[in-house]
Amino acid sequence: MNEYRLDTPSFEISQPRLAERTCTIKEFGARGNDLLLNTDAFERAIAYCAEAGGGTVIVPAGLWKTGPIRLRSGVRLHLERGALIAFDNNPALYPLAWSHWEGSRTVRCLPLISGEGLQDIAITGEGIIDGGGEGWRPVKRFKQTDRQWKRLIQSGGIVEGEGEDAIWWPDEGAKDGANKVAELLASGSPLRDFEPYRRYLRPVLLGLHNCERVRIEGVTLRNSPAWNVHILASEQITIRGVTILNPWYAQNGDGLDLESSQYALIEDCTFDVGDDAICMKSGKDAEGRLRAMPVEDVLIRRCTVYNGHGGFVIGSEMSGGVRRVTVEDCTFVGTDIGLRFKSKRGRGGVVEQIAVRRVRMKQIVHAAIAFDLHYGGRQDSQWVPATEETPQFHTITMEDIVCDGAGSAIDLCGLPEMPVSGILMRNISIRSTLGATLLNGEDIRVEQVDVRQSEGEAWNVSNCSGVEFS
Repeated sequence: MNEYRLDTPSFEISQPRLAERTCTIKEFGARGNDLLLNTDAFERAIAYCAEAGGGTVIVPAGLWKTGPIRLRSGVRLHLERGALIAFDNNPALYPLAWSHWEGSRTVRCLPLISGEGLQDIAITGEGIIDGGGEGWRPVKRFKQTDRQWKRLIQSGGIVEGEGEDAIWWPDEGAKDGANKVAELLASGSPLRDFEPYRRYLRPVLLGLHNCERVRIEGVTLRNSPAWNVHILASEQITIRGVTILNPWYAQNGDGLDLESSQYALIEDCTFDVGDDAICMKSGKDAEGRLRAMPVEDVLIRRCTVYNGHGGFVIGSEMSGGVRRVTVEDCTFVGTDIGLRFKSKRGRGGVVEQIAVRRVRMKQIVHAAIAFDLHYGGRQDSQWVPATEETPQFHTITMEDIVCDGAGSAIDLCGLPEMPVSGILMRNISIRSTLGATLLNGEDIRVEQVDVRQSEGEAWNVSNCSGVEFS
C-alpha cells in the first residue's frame, strides 16, 4: 500500500509585512452607536493608511454600522475588544460583480469585506463582525419551531410551498432568482439585468481573491448572508484563534471555504455554522479542471466544530485537485458528519496525500467518516468508463480517531469505475447505531479499528478489493 506519511508538514507561512503606522476610523469621521452608516469613514481610513505606506486601521469599542469594506495592500483592520462592525443588509449597498461561487464564475453581490489582488493584509483583534444575514437568507420551514416560523413570516417576505416543505424568502427576486439568474448567465446579459435578484445573489462576509500573505486572527465572524470566509487563488494564509458562527439553519452558511489556494495554516479556531465548517475546494467540473489550481500544503490543527454539515470537508467542488492537507488534534461535537469527502461524476480532479490524526468526535448525527462519490444522489450505481470527468480519491491516512456516538461509523461509497483507494485507517474507535460500510473501495488497510454498533453488522464490505483487516 502507498501509505501517506503522517508527519506534520514542515512548510513555513510568511506573515504580512505591515508598517507601524496606526489610525482610527474615528479620525476619518466614523460615528459609533448612533446607527449611521460609516462606509465612507472606513474607506477613507483604509485609503489613507495604504497610500501612506501601510499600517493598521483601528476600530475602537462601539457599534459601527457600515456598508461594504474594501481592503487594500499593506493594511491591517484591527478590532479592539468591544468593537462590533454591523453590516447593513440593504442589498442596494452591495454592487453586483463577476465573482466565483460554488466553484464556478458567476455574478454575486460584492462581499461585505473584500480584497482582490492584494498583498500583506490582515484582520485582527477581539471584536465582532456581524454580516446581517437575516435580511438575505432563505429559511426552510422544517428548520424552525412554530414560534420562530410565525415570527419570521410576520416580518415580511414571501412563503413558497406548504407544510414542512415551505421556504421563506426575503423578497420576490430571491424566490425567483435561481431560474432567472441561470437564464441571464446563459444569455450573456449585462450586470444591470441581474439587479432584481440581488437578495438571491447573497454576498459572503469575507471574500479574498488572488491575495498573498494574509492573516486573520482573534476576531469573531458571524451571521453571514452566505459563506462566512471564502479565500480563492491565494497563498501564505494564516487563520488563527478565529470564531465563526452562523445559525444552524443558515442556508449555505459555510464557515471557511479555502479554494485553489496554497500554504495555509488554520489553527485554534471554533466553528458553529449552518453548512460545512472547514472546507477545501478547487473549482467545479470543466471550469475547475481548466483552471487547474489545487488546494495544497494546508495544515489544520486544534480546531473545534459544533453545528455543521461536516467538520473537515473536501469537495464537492474539487475539480482542480486537493493534495498535501493535514488535519490534527481537532474536536467535532454535534456535527452532521465528522470527516466528509464528497464528489461525483463530472467533477474529475484528484484528492491525494491527505492525513488526519488525533480527532475526537461526539454525537455525530450521521457518519463519523464518509466518502461519498455519488454526492447528490446514488440513483446510478452502474459501471461507466472512466474519463477526465471521473473524480479520484486516494492515498488518505486516518489515525488515532475516537467517536462517541454516530448514526453510522464509516460510509465509504466509491465509483465502480474508480474506487476510493489507498486508504489506511489505524487505531480508530467508534460507537454508533450502524456499523461500517465499504462499497467500491480498493487497497484499504484497517488496523486496530474498533466499531461498536447497536444495530446490524460491524462491517459490511462489497465490491471491494485489497481490503486487509488486522
